[in-house]
Amino acid sequence: MLDIINTRRSIRKFRSTPVSDEDIHDLLEAAMSAPSAVNEQAWQFIVMTEKVLDDFLAVNENTPKSAPVAILVCQDLPAEKAKGYAVQDSAAATQNILLAAHAKGLGAVWTTVFPHRIEAVKSLLKIPDNVQPFSCVPVGYSAEGEKNTTNRFDKNKVHRQTW
Repeated sequence: MLDIINTRRSIRKFRSTPVSDEDIHDLLEAAMSAPSAVNEQAWQFIVMTEKVLDDFLAVNENTPKSAPVAILVCQDLPAEKAKGYAVQDSAAATQNILLAAHAKGLGAVWTTVFPHRIEAVKSLLKIPDNVQPFSCVPVGYSAEGEKNTTNRFDKNKVHRQTW
């Protein structure tokens, strides 16, 4: 697991090879295994491919254009028992998608929707008012080649007991 965490990198260029339904299921299962405040699991997911993904790309310009599939992570606000924690829960779910994709030999990248593109994405994807899009994770087979996996640990950013 530490190797997966330490070697994961953002992939922004993808081959056109489709991602299998089984792989998408595994990524969603990993997302839903993320920790959440009081185990509320206040998330919903939209899997986008083909025309829907093309339309999404038009309103969310920071998403890579070549991904064959993308997963939109949303905050299910009525399911939020511990108010204010859906952002953290959605972030944990997003991270799990990234790690699971890397473990399966897929590339992925975290792109933002929250807080700047919420209304455009909600309108396009007919997301109900009580659900808020958070992040979009394009997924596919990397067209970037080997990514640098240098150790990012920096002892100067670690403090013990106090600053």
